[in-house]
Amino acid sequence: MKLIAAFFRLIRSVNLLFIVLTQCLFQYFIVIPLFHDQDWSPALPAKYFALLCFSSVCIAAAGYIINDYFDLNIDRINKPDRLLVDKVIRRRWAILWHWALSFAGVLLGGYVGWKSQINWLGLANAGCVAALWFYSTIFKKKMLSGNIIIALLTAWVVLVVGFATHYRLLTHPFAYDSMQASKLLRLTFLYGGFAFIISLVREIIKDIEDMPGDAKYGCRTMPIVWGIQAAKMFAATWILILVAALAIVQVYTLQFGWRASFVYCAVFIILPLLLILRKLIHAGTAEDFRLLSKWVKIVMLTGILSMIFFILYWSPF
Repeated sequence: MKLIAAFFRLIRSVNLLFIVLTQCLFQYFIVIPLFHDQDWSPALPAKYFALLCFSSVCIAAAGYIINDYFDLNIDRINKPDRLLVDKVIRRRWAILWHWALSFAGVLLGGYVGWKSQINWLGLANAGCVAALWFYSTIFKKKMLSGNIIIALLTAWVVLVVGFATHYRLLTHPFAYDSMQASKLLRLTFLYGGFAFIISLVREIIKDIEDMPGDAKYGCRTMPIVWGIQAAKMFAATWILILVAALAIVQVYTLQFGWRASFVYCAVFIILPLLLILRKLIHAGTAEDFRLLSKWVKIVMLTGILSMIFFILYWSPF
């Protein structure tokens, strides 16, 4: 039982549930309702969508494993109490699980792409596996490039669902509806952009938290190269950009009577972001940044849950 529990901690099972929740909400509260009145649905059939979700989970789990595999020495300093690889799970088994899960993710993506005529899906999954490998081996130690890779992969969780549906529309012209397709792309980029920015902020905060181990093993992350204050200002700038973008979107939707959505976004997304910004300015210890990282993750969840409102207010958007 100890080994099984360690494995689920290694693959970050809670984060994997985030991925499934994000893709399911986007599919069933945005994509399917958007095309519900059409005779032919461009959305993925349920069984293929489930396989797409599972392929995303496999690739993400493999990414977490390979990250811990190569970060073993750094983690001995930054989080010795949470160390799993080589302490509970042998390194050999960790790398085998990485390749098995990566292969499963690429294979499932290729199968879904083949059956659904989304030809690029398997290749895209292979690209995600490669990106996670190079992130763990090279880019994580470099300033900003590793952060951007993770932020892009986080955004891809949403983008892949929206792009897959849009591709099916393009390849079936008789079902193409330019107005609905435009709505789909706007919402895909809206939530993909939110995921990218909030993930980028969290990555910078985590880099500040992990400075001791990163500095000892030659990492060149932003807080090490530019200093903590510069890294904090970088993260704060992106928080302000995100707050401004969310405020503009809410003002736009309010004219359609989306009052409940407006209140939800203001109370559970924008206000917490402003509180995080305030705490970030005054943060100074590793514990402060660890707590900030958790709060940012909560805002990621509230942002994901906002998709529920689209099934209530769909038609005017």
